[in-house]
Amino acid sequence: MDEQAVAQMIQEVHMKSSSSLIYNNEISLSSVIALAYYSACRDYTFVRELPTGNGFADMVFLPKRTSSNPALVLELKWDKTAEGAISQIKNKGYVSALKEYKGNILLVGINYEKKSRKHQCRIEKVEL
Repeated sequence: MDEQAVAQMIQEVHMKSSSSLIYNNEISLSSVIALAYYSACRDYTFVRELPTGNGFADMVFLPKRTSSNPALVLELKWDKTAEGAISQIKNKGYVSALKEYKGNILLVGINYEKKSRKHQCRIEKVEL
C-alpha cells in the first residue's frame, strides 16, 4: 500500500491521457482512475457513483468471486486533502453499501491540486 507510488502513477496517467482543455475536471480524473484500474477488470467489477444511503461513493471496485483481492472504495477530491476524502468515506458510511461483502476493504482517498497538478493518495484498510 505505497500511497506515494499510487499518487505518482495516477499523476503520470492523468498528464499523459488528458487534454489540457479538460484536465481540471472530475470526469477527467475519474476516467484516469478507471483507466489505471482497467488492467484489473478480470478481478473486479467497477461501479461509479454507488448509492450508499448517505450519498454516493465516487468509485467502488468489487472483487469477483474468483479473486482474493480486497474491495476498493475510492473518493476523489479537488484542492482539499486525501485525508478528507477518507473522512468522507467513513463519515457518510460508504462502506455500509458493501454489507454483503466479507473481507478486506481498502478506503482510497485521492486529492488533486489544480494549480500544482499534484496528486495525493491515502489508503486505509478495514475489514467487514
